[in-house]
Amino acid sequence: MLYGLAAVLAWSTVATAFKLALRELDVLQLVAYSACCSALALFAILAWQGRLGLLRDYASATPGYFLLMGLVNPVLYYLVLLHAYDLLPAQQAQAINYTWAITLALLAVPVLGHKLNRRDLLALLLGYSGVLIIATRGRVTQLEFDSVAGVGLALLSTLIWAIYWLLSTRNQRDPIACLCLNFAVAAPAALALCAVFSSLDPPGWRGLAGAAYVGLFEMGVTFALWSTALRLSSGVSRIGNLIFLSPLVSLVFIATILGEPIHPATLVGLALIIPGVLLQQRQQPVPPV
Repeated sequence: MLYGLAAVLAWSTVATAFKLALRELDVLQLVAYSACCSALALFAILAWQGRLGLLRDYASATPGYFLLMGLVNPVLYYLVLLHAYDLLPAQQAQAINYTWAITLALLAVPVLGHKLNRRDLLALLLGYSGVLIIATRGRVTQLEFDSVAGVGLALLSTLIWAIYWLLSTRNQRDPIACLCLNFAVAAPAALALCAVFSSLDPPGWRGLAGAAYVGLFEMGVTFALWSTALRLSSGVSRIGNLIFLSPLVSLVFIATILGEPIHPATLVGLALIIPGVLLQQRQQPVPPV
């Protein structure tokens, strides 16, 4: 429970960290530097645990798999997600991205041949009604968005993460070692993209601190905490339900640190999204976040 609470607390700060880091770095720079930090952190965790040999075994067994997974997450996923955060208020971007479990239910229909039952349909109705309320600040009938592109990118990020989850769902190997290999692929790819389309000039200390924080507490160490919580728990669903604290605690940080007024529509939207996601979680295993 303590590991799970620590992970949820860390993830609750991420929306705020994204916005602060994007004041100092552009999206490509933030992805590149944070991916490097995360790769180093995960490598250090495996070294401390004496499990570095897993990296060699896994990479030699299925190199194409890890090449694909590393390009999907973190490279593509965070490029899209951070562009959404760059265009939207933090409270909107984090709430919309939180609906990825509902997107997964939709994607499972054509990919896995699943059928939507009444609970699925109710979850879809609740989740995307909440998204519409949040994205329009409650002006649903007028359909006025702060950024149509930002909303589209935030929804696209949920699709990318759902695809990543489907690709990884049958992988029974050590999750920390697999994620470390993902970032080992992603770090040089993200640096190359940054060199071509942005700049690799050394950032100031604020930018470097922001990238390090995102790399550690969104991508790297927090995943290890969450995986450990799931492994040690006798009741996985109890740990999984902790994740529902994250968007609410996140609003506290967004309001107090970013100074972003929390719109009533955000609270109404989350009151619809959280039950929708909960309905989906009860029908499937707790995912690696």
